[in-house]
Amino acid sequence: MADFRLPKNSRITKGKDHKADASARRVKKFKIYRYDPGSGENPRYDNFEIDLDDCGPMVLDALIKIKSEQDSSLTFRRSCREGICGSCSMNMDGRNGLACTTAIEDIKGDIRITPLPHMDVIKDLVPDFTHFYAQYSSIKPWLQTVSTTPSGKERLQSPQDREKLDGLYECILCACCSTSCPSYWWNSDKFLGPAILLQAYRWLADSRDEMTGERLDQLEDPFRLYRCHTIMNCANVCPKGLNPAKAIAEIKKMEAERAL
Repeated sequence: MADFRLPKNSRITKGKDHKADASARRVKKFKIYRYDPGSGENPRYDNFEIDLDDCGPMVLDALIKIKSEQDSSLTFRRSCREGICGSCSMNMDGRNGLACTTAIEDIKGDIRITPLPHMDVIKDLVPDFTHFYAQYSSIKPWLQTVSTTPSGKERLQSPQDREKLDGLYECILCACCSTSCPSYWWNSDKFLGPAILLQAYRWLADSRDEMTGERLDQLEDPFRLYRCHTIMNCANVCPKGLNPAKAIAEIKKMEAERAL
C-alpha cells in the first residue's frame, strides 16, 4: 500500500500549553490552530485552559479571554458579537459556525478550533476572503434596471413579491456554507459556491430587477452553477438557518425553463 505524507512544512506540530489557574473549578480546554505564514514555521495547535466560571457563555467570549489574558498574539476576526456581521466564522469541533453564537456548553469535551476549511490563512483563525469577495462582486449584487422612474420616486414592490426574498436577503456572507461544501473545495476557482449563488438568486427573485436574462446568461456554465450536487452541508451549517441548496435549485429551474 502506498504511504503518503504531507509536505514537511505543512505538518501541524504540537504547540504551547497554557494552564488555567490552580483554583479554577470548571475548566474547559481549547485546542486552537496557530499559523503565521510569514514566520516560516509549521502550523501548530496551542492548548488553552479556561475557567468557565470566569468566562462568558460563547466560544467568542473564550477567545477574547484567551487573547486578553493568556496570549495576545492570538489572531481572529470579530465585530458585532450578535451573529449579524459574520466576522467570527470559523470551524469549531469540526463544524463551521459563528463563534459569537456558538455556546461553549453545546460542545462536549475539548474544543478544537481551526480557520474555515480550504481557504488560504492570513494568520491563525483569519482566512483570506479575497477570492470569495471577488466571486460575490462578479454576480453584480445590486438592483439593475433599464427603465426610469420619476425623480424622487421609489421602485415599489408588492408584499407578495417582497415575501419571495425571505430566506435570501438574510445572508451575512460569513462563508460557513461555501467552505463546508466539497464541490467548492474541489472547484473553488470556477464554482461560485452556495453563498454566492444564494445571493445571485436573491436578485433573480427580486421583482424590481430588470436584468434577469443577463444574470442567467452569466450563470449558465458547467462550473459556475452546476457543480452543486445537493450535498446539503450548506443548509446544515448556515448560522442564519438559510437553505442555499434550494436557491441553487431555483436557479437551475429558471435556466431549464428558459431553454424550452
